[in-house]
Amino acid sequence: MKQMKLMLVALMVALLGVNNVRADEGMWLLGRTDPKAMAVARSLGLQLTDAELYGEDGTSLKDCVVDFGDFCSGVIVSKDGLVFTNHHCGFGAIQKLSTPEDDILGNGFVARTHEEERPAKGLYVKIWQRSEDVTEEVNAELQKIYADETKGHKLGRQREAVLYNQFLGTVLSRIASRAEQQAEKDSLKGIVCEAKPFEGGRVYLLNYYRQYSDIRLVFTVPQSLGKFGGDTDNWMWPRQTADFSVFRIYADKNGEPAEYNENNIPLHPKRWAKVSIDGFDQGSYCMTIGYPGSTSRYLSSYGIEERTGVTNIPMIQVRGVKQEIWTKWMRAERAIGIKYASKFASSSNYWKNSQGMNEAVQRLGIIQQKQQREQELRRWFSEDKARRDRFSRMFPTLYKGYKARHDARYAQGFVNETFYRGIELFGFARSAKRFAESHPNYREMLEEYMQGQYKDYDARVDEEVMAALLENYAQQVGSKYLPRFYGDIRKKYNNDYKAFAHDIFQQSKLTSYEGWYGLTHAKVRAAVTLNDSLEQSLADEKAYQQYVSSDPVVRLYDELEQMVQNVITPPMRKVSSSISYNENLLTQCVLEKEMDQPHYSDANFTMRMSYGIVSDYTNAGTHHDFLTTMPSLIEKIEKGTSNPDYAMQAEILNLLKSGDYGRYVDPKTRQLPLCFLTTNDITGGNSGSPMFNGKGELIGLAFDGNWDALSSDISFDASLTRCIGVDIRFVLWLMEKWGHADHLVGEVIGL
Repeated sequence: MKQMKLMLVALMVALLGVNNVRADEGMWLLGRTDPKAMAVARSLGLQLTDAELYGEDGTSLKDCVVDFGDFCSGVIVSKDGLVFTNHHCGFGAIQKLSTPEDDILGNGFVARTHEEERPAKGLYVKIWQRSEDVTEEVNAELQKIYADETKGHKLGRQREAVLYNQFLGTVLSRIASRAEQQAEKDSLKGIVCEAKPFEGGRVYLLNYYRQYSDIRLVFTVPQSLGKFGGDTDNWMWPRQTADFSVFRIYADKNGEPAEYNENNIPLHPKRWAKVSIDGFDQGSYCMTIGYPGSTSRYLSSYGIEERTGVTNIPMIQVRGVKQEIWTKWMRAERAIGIKYASKFASSSNYWKNSQGMNEAVQRLGIIQQKQQREQELRRWFSEDKARRDRFSRMFPTLYKGYKARHDARYAQGFVNETFYRGIELFGFARSAKRFAESHPNYREMLEEYMQGQYKDYDARVDEEVMAALLENYAQQVGSKYLPRFYGDIRKKYNNDYKAFAHDIFQQSKLTSYEGWYGLTHAKVRAAVTLNDSLEQSLADEKAYQQYVSSDPVVRLYDELEQMVQNVITPPMRKVSSSISYNENLLTQCVLEKEMDQPHYSDANFTMRMSYGIVSDYTNAGTHHDFLTTMPSLIEKIEKGTSNPDYAMQAEILNLLKSGDYGRYVDPKTRQLPLCFLTTNDITGGNSGSPMFNGKGELIGLAFDGNWDALSSDISFDASLTRCIGVDIRFVLWLMEKWGHADHLVGEVIGL
């Protein structure tokens, strides 16, 4: 079956003249798909027309796919707005709703009625409505800014483009804002807009979404199932993870987007996905539709060298230190385990991804492949004067730019991982500074945000993290990148980082929300501190800001920022816009050279479709089957008793062993199917993406990629790259047999 599919694809490729296009590579924009690529998709088994895939009337397949919180994807599966996504996508909301007394993260949750469904505060979903080409509008505004900035003087082509790049974000935000204002005038509720570049800046599209902000948790399995395998199995195959959770979209009585209100009703969408429990075979067609976050398939060899040797190294090194401390505390106290569960999952996910990417780039020779392709591009543009004039400076400029910012970028990575993403107290200091300097309306939102941050914070954990990361930072970067307070650590504390951290935590007000609130709302206290000059101080915003900066952690943050602005930022600012421009120019160069071939834009968290087939693979002599079934899960639990990632409650293990799989049994294996592999092209953000068969029926949810090809964000390898999905039959079986949620199963499959 698989061989016949692949032979057919090869024939289609030959007939269509599609060179170097693999059947499973490509994240295609719906409504702008290449006809040649779609012909290959149909040769693999796609039965839907373009109109059935994409349409602006609200009844095509795209309309049941959602942007889940701007970090994942999801799919509407019922006429009452039920949404399936991954467990790890719902993880943050589940964790926020958990307490030691009501540990739904550890125990799972089932809402028996709509009234029992729990509001997931701060969570929203967006449903894409349509897109609009605004390329001419963007270019016209950039040209006007250019004329104003240069006062009529003509700059060179590269300097002109760099200037455009500096103002591009402002122009795109302005266009999106105008579109939202017009939608409001037209009485269209919940419309949010985003304007983004595609094809290396050759095209700009404005996307319209309808955003729903009343989202409620309906069902989740225990963490032992939803995150089975933990860090041990993350990015690995075979998998047995029940990576799904269930939410519901609510709207007002008219079906319009609305903030949470107990009188809101379930959304009745125009389109929802039909679920199939018929299964699939090796070689069956599979399609994902979702919101892939970011790929860099056109990135230069210099950019890849920076990504692996400069950007990824601090993430791997610092997070390893931090996560070891977090793990110790999380295992010691369940309350801390709940507080830090979501933070740890997010941190460790990209930590392991960076390791896998670096390993794959080296093993597969990705940089060497890029260098060979760049040599081909040089030969191509050298043959024509117009092309030579346009592209000849591209590679030398990239080489010089990346080299010029190497050291600063490396140090910036350690700053980010140590202070902005590592020591939580520095984040609280930054928020206090922003509060003191911000508009009152922003302050209200920041207060609410900080309440959530402190809910999931433990000062004891953070104090130990501070001591370890401050010492680690000093060991990893040169002395020129040390903030001024390192002098105090050396002179006053004799490099005793634990003593320094302890004193800071004893003195700072920022170790609790009450202290943060008191500091940031302390105008009267500031006046008293400033020699009781009450009237003067209350009117003196600068004095207020100075008072906030008197906190020892805010002082450390200020000294860090001074170092960053004076030492790290200048060499990066000098070349970063030029690098960005020339990377975009490289993309355009590739597209022009290969204009007769189908090409897709790099992922940028806009809706994309990818097609492929269900498929196993072989790497380094090891064969990987395309499907896992229940015996493999039971075996992993029973053999992995020393690994907490494989721990399972006794009652759940008994259920897994029961053999009562009913209508969800796989007809060939006679077992319950768990997870499966396809050749679909996905990346971060695709988590929770629906996996459809050729009829557009839901057969699974994408949740991971495979370790053997973690370089796929940079370079796609058709023989190795696989998408890992959870089988919809495993999902429904757990809902029915573990959760006894027959009402939800019936809502989904109509029983």
